[in-house]
Amino acid sequence: MDESFKIGDLVWAKMKGFSPWPGRVASPTKDLKRPVSKKSRFHCIFFFGTNNYAWIEETNIKFYSEYKNQFIKINKSVPFKDAVEAIESYIENRGESCNDLDDPDVEFNRLRESVSGQKKDPKPKIRKDHPPKPVVKRTTSESSAGSHSQSKRIRSNSLDEGQLPGMNSLSTSPIANHSPRKGVVSNLLDRPTSVTRPDTPPIDVMKITATLQGKKINPSPLKFGFLGLGIMGSGIVKNLLNSGHSVIVWNRTPEKCKDFIKAGAEHGMTPSDVVQMADVTFSCVADPQAAKDMVFGNCGVLLEVSSLKGYVEMTGIDAETSQDIAEAIQAKGGRYLEAQVQGSKTQAEEGTLVILAAGDRTLFDDCQSCFEAMGKNSFYLGEVGNASKMNLVLQLMTGVTLAGLAEGMALADRAGLQQQDVLEVLELTSLACPTILEKGKCIVEGGFQCHLPLQHMQKDLKLSIYMADQLEQPLPLTAAANEVFKHAKRLGYGEHDASSVYIRARF
Repeated sequence: MDESFKIGDLVWAKMKGFSPWPGRVASPTKDLKRPVSKKSRFHCIFFFGTNNYAWIEETNIKFYSEYKNQFIKINKSVPFKDAVEAIESYIENRGESCNDLDDPDVEFNRLRESVSGQKKDPKPKIRKDHPPKPVVKRTTSESSAGSHSQSKRIRSNSLDEGQLPGMNSLSTSPIANHSPRKGVVSNLLDRPTSVTRPDTPPIDVMKITATLQGKKINPSPLKFGFLGLGIMGSGIVKNLLNSGHSVIVWNRTPEKCKDFIKAGAEHGMTPSDVVQMADVTFSCVADPQAAKDMVFGNCGVLLEVSSLKGYVEMTGIDAETSQDIAEAIQAKGGRYLEAQVQGSKTQAEEGTLVILAAGDRTLFDDCQSCFEAMGKNSFYLGEVGNASKMNLVLQLMTGVTLAGLAEGMALADRAGLQQQDVLEVLELTSLACPTILEKGKCIVEGGFQCHLPLQHMQKDLKLSIYMADQLEQPLPLTAAANEVFKHAKRLGYGEHDASSVYIRARF
């Protein structure tokens, strides 16, 4: 090697479509074929943190010390931070001016043991951290254990379009193998056998938001029940309690009720108990089937419904399900209102949701102080079904927008653009809106902490398509977006934020 980079140099190496990654110019391994190119020079790079080798074009390599401060600011992912720690530990232990060892396998083993603190494992393992590995270099013990299958997995530096890195018969879930790094984009690149749901920070029930303080709500003297303390329900109930309303709570998992009980809520043992104790009962559960179970199931709402009771359905459902529930409630003399919400976890906690209501007008009026605590606006849309239809139309637009955002960010990444730059430019254009900016930030950060579950977004797209089928209205873009979300859900990201549809679009 007589080029500007020599063996042993610590560098930043950039693989096409990915951020610069800390590495070291190394001797090529025996099974790593050098790219054939008369125009470009290539160097064999060992990537810290991932323990992979790859040929990288010289124009995509920079000296580590010169660009350290610049590149560290670009990538905030956990695997990247681990890689930087690994190279810094290598510098501290060995120094930057060391020469490469004659046997690259010995160097590989030394790095794994001294930097990562890992011992040799006779069983082959595949690391799937960022950046991707066109070629996997294994220890001597690993090579002997899987030499036959390894020969079939050797890949060139240029990946075929549509082929995912590391997608082979031995691929396993990176999250299952590296649980401390869950929820990071680089660990969600390949189709896993299982995906760990990202942690949802516990809600501070006692915290009163500035938005709620500024509303000066006069709480209703009625008692309100609430069924379901999920992502949306928790934020809604928090604001009901903090605005002075009397609330009885129930959740399928009773442990979730404890904090709300400490904050002043009462506890109902079953949905029917809540209805019996309350004047008006809200329901906010996962999907249409869960909404029906609340009403028609064992110890369900219908057992205690009477002419003195009101029932408000806040679950995202289709018009037909809403009408079925309305008929059952009204048949027993009760009042029914559907109150669909527009917003996500953040808006639910801050009390800035938009409420779309339809059904019994007197019940809508009785719930006004509750709607003031929950959101910034509430609309009465007439007969039962109208609110569900309006909500699905808006969710359709949101889902198609998110799919387009995911594809745009994926294209930018593939083209070598910095996604943060894309967001900064986008924020200055007419495309800028809270949803796009919020979800774009989730894509850049890669944690996909759940604000709006992907499975709920896909459910709403499916219901929108069903409604369109009934009306013979073609929805080609919605159908395509639904397939993208459906695939992401099948890959295991249903309980991640809807922005994790990016994983399907990118990989």
